[in-house]
Amino acid sequence: MKTVAMFGYKRTDLGKAATKLVRAEGKVPCVLYGGKEHLHFTMYESDFKLLVYTPNTYKVQLDIDGSVFKTVLKDIQFHPVNDSIIHADFMELNDSKAIEILIPVKCVGNSIGVRQGGKLMIKQQKLKVKGLPADLPESIEINIDTLEIGKSIKVGDITVTDIVLMDSPNNPVVTVKTTRAAVSAATEEKKKK
Repeated sequence: MKTVAMFGYKRTDLGKAATKLVRAEGKVPCVLYGGKEHLHFTMYESDFKLLVYTPNTYKVQLDIDGSVFKTVLKDIQFHPVNDSIIHADFMELNDSKAIEILIPVKCVGNSIGVRQGGKLMIKQQKLKVKGLPADLPESIEINIDTLEIGKSIKVGDITVTDIVLMDSPNNPVVTVKTTRAAVSAATEEKKKK
């Protein structure tokens, strides 16, 4: 899994008034937990674009006033009207402790069903996994070469190493849906026979 470097600044003043001032400066109030104690800090909202507005999941090397922490973004809150980031939680990583995180799904191959006129539908963009930080992959690859129209690949069909899939085994991840074009092509084929 790739790592992104980010910089933060410790907060001493907490509370509504101090938080309002932080947001007025274009910064986001953040909390780092998972270590010995919680650490309150701020980051510029523009620094989040590489981390939040992407389908990928990254580890974060967080530099807070010279102290460096290996973390992951655990939760983020957006303003309900203007979608600006109003709060973020980071969790410190421990190399010997498993974590739960969402990992993106990546389809590889060329589906039989798509070649026959079906439409590929990715039902889950990310899957929840549990594993040690060193074992976390950048993405979970799903081979769709044998996927036919009307069939799906479920969580239980996916094999991964060194990590555990936390989603229900019956949840579909990728399906090939029948399209009108595929149905009309099939009826035309039957008429010819």
